[in-house]
Amino acid sequence: MPPLKRVPPGAWTVLAWWAGLVFTFLIRIRLPGESGPAKLAGPFFFQWDGLAWLAAATVLAHLAAVLLRRRPLPALGLLLAAAVLACVPLGVAEIPLAQFLAADAALLFIAAERPRRTGITALLGALTLLAGYLTTRLLSGWPAGTSAELAVAMTAVIAWLVGHSVRQAREHADTLLATAAAQAVADERLRISRELHDTVAHSIGVIALQAGAARRVIDTQPRWAGQALADIETAGRETLSGLRRMLGVLRHGGQGRPCEPAPGLADLDRLAATTTDAGVHVEVRRLGERRPLPPEIDVSAYRIIQEAITNVVRHAGTSRCQVSIEYRADELAVEVLDGGRGLRRRPEGGYGLAGMRERVTLLQGSFRAEPRAEGGFRVTARLPLTARAR
Repeated sequence: MPPLKRVPPGAWTVLAWWAGLVFTFLIRIRLPGESGPAKLAGPFFFQWDGLAWLAAATVLAHLAAVLLRRRPLPALGLLLAAAVLACVPLGVAEIPLAQFLAADAALLFIAAERPRRTGITALLGALTLLAGYLTTRLLSGWPAGTSAELAVAMTAVIAWLVGHSVRQAREHADTLLATAAAQAVADERLRISRELHDTVAHSIGVIALQAGAARRVIDTQPRWAGQALADIETAGRETLSGLRRMLGVLRHGGQGRPCEPAPGLADLDRLAATTTDAGVHVEVRRLGERRPLPPEIDVSAYRIIQEAITNVVRHAGTSRCQVSIEYRADELAVEVLDGGRGLRRRPEGGYGLAGMRERVTLLQGSFRAEPRAEGGFRVTARLPLTARAR
């Protein structure tokens, strides 16, 4: 913590009291360059009985500083009593600001650190004391410094407002931190669900396609059925391995264990070969000059293509699809076409299109998924390569 914040509220209250006390003495003696003191001392201000009143008030102020953090309202009551006692040897018509500085400091800390009701109670108590002091003098026929006391009351209100603002700022900061923490948890859950979906959905789609084909030809073409079962085993092992890696990273918090790099467009040929072996031929076309891409662009482009191919395998009812990747000057354009029957309706609980759109939106790109006029379905994504997107 900064050094000033390490000082407890009680210490600041004592410092305010002593500052007011020193100021009280200074304005009652002739300082260099003055013809006389700014304030006349009371009849027994410099006598032992006047100093005794000031000493008693100082003791109350120190007791209040000890109690301020644990019992704020009783502590403020002691400070207000000290302010009244300190006025006895001064010969003044009101409670001066110097004797009320400690009460102002206590008001600030109470409003800043205690509930709103406690702060309002403390402010009303301070204002009631000032009003009661003036009323007592007026009813007794003594002079009363009403104007000066209004200024002192205004300092009490200002001290409470500053403390109230500090408390509100702290509560707002706590709310922002809680919101940010909740958002971070939600984002992490979304990221995990997206990665799980992208890892599992494609493999399960390929496995289902291979298993269906193997079931149909197992009697007539056992060798081909055996190859399909081998591909199913390979896909299942790879998916299980990926899930274990992901769960391992989650379990260990990403520390102490190296995390294998995420797939990118360099792995696209292997994805196409796996899908082709499953019965859907994937043709990959690359346009423009190939160059390294930012990691988030590379991973997102691969995941979008993977999800689009998965949808072709599961829903299109076709044996071919085409993937086009175009490296442009300021963006990467991805397109997946098929000539199948397309999605007749959105699958219940489907995440694929929404997940692809979300990936593109996070990268400030554009995404479209729509049926083709000539039949089939088209998925297009444009991912900007600008510094802002990265």
